[in-house]
Amino acid sequence: MNTTTQPTVSHKPVMVGQVLRALAVQPGGRYVDCTVGGGGHAEAILEAASPGGLLLGIDADPRALQAAHSRLARFGDAALLVEGNFRDVQAICSSRGFDPVHGILFDLGLSSLQLAEEGRGFSFQMEAPLDMRFSPQQEITAADIVNTYSEKALADLLWRYGQELHSGRIARRIVRDRPLETTTQLAETVEKAVGHRYRRLHPATRTFQALRIAVNEELDNLAAALEGSRDLLGHGGRLVVISFHSLEAAIVKNFFRQESHDCICPPDVPVCVCDHKASLKLATRAAVRPAPSEVEANPRCRSARLRAAERL
Repeated sequence: MNTTTQPTVSHKPVMVGQVLRALAVQPGGRYVDCTVGGGGHAEAILEAASPGGLLLGIDADPRALQAAHSRLARFGDAALLVEGNFRDVQAICSSRGFDPVHGILFDLGLSSLQLAEEGRGFSFQMEAPLDMRFSPQQEITAADIVNTYSEKALADLLWRYGQELHSGRIARRIVRDRPLETTTQLAETVEKAVGHRYRRLHPATRTFQALRIAVNEELDNLAAALEGSRDLLGHGGRLVVISFHSLEAAIVKNFFRQESHDCICPPDVPVCVCDHKASLKLATRAAVRPAPSEVEANPRCRSARLRAAERL
């Protein structure tokens, strides 16, 4: 029988100072943390927004919300926490009369709490079922994908979401070795398929990333959430996104670029026919990186990239 225990890892929010500056947090402002997690960023935002500031925090993971409730308890009714998927951010906020808002934050990817929590299946460094769901309400697990997808579908998934160069070799070995039920079984299968071909990364890193993204539909949800967030912002409101890999970053960068231009017609169209109007202006010209001192203290943040835009 599998037992799930709460992680003892302390939650270290990344780039807190840069987040507060990018959001331009002001006293009395209303803010949305779409990935509230352990509540680290939310706590800093509420402190900077006092007196009178309000924050609505969203997370699909009920265990993360428990941690956030404890951390933000001292703010009382100023912190409203909601279990849900951030793709529904507009509906969640509108149904609670929490719009328009002064700022919205996304801190994408996997948290240290989720990575360290036993039984979730996010890490190949501990034995656990191949789950990888952010929310227990989701139906599809990583085990479902690993054990039912065709070899071609697995290879395509590993290439698309993990940018795995050896996707075909890994998919072939997975099909040969399955059923695979645990994280360590999958990690061993990947190692047998590719050996130690990466100098810095464990050979299963990209496979686990790809499966997690697919299970949670992370990229599709992000694209929908950015659209909804734009429409929640009041004039001058800020949208801030921290991404950790190139697939997320590309979606954010392309959305900001598109929404900061009037015409988005193809270059070969002589006259604008799209009638698109810019809704955002860039608040960061290039991605902001964590300071070297923060990377030294928290190596997991080394790949973090922050981008921000302001509502027109």
